[in-house]
Amino acid sequence: MLILDRIALIISIIGGINWGLIGLFRFDLVAYLFGGQTATLSRVIYTLVGLSAIWCITLLFRRRDYEYED
Repeated sequence: MLILDRIALIISIIGGINWGLIGLFRFDLVAYLFGGQTATLSRVIYTLVGLSAIWCITLLFRRRDYEYED
């Protein structure tokens, strides 16, 4: 797995956890930590999460060659 794949997956997982917190508790952790939803840093993080999710779509369509050891 490429390092970029791992980074995108980690960022997407963090974004998913944030959305889970929003859905369950109406608590936006990113906004809380970085100064509100309209703060520049929060918007950058939201954008990175979105881009990471788009990158993770490519993981679904890549061909993998698995080597099995006997």
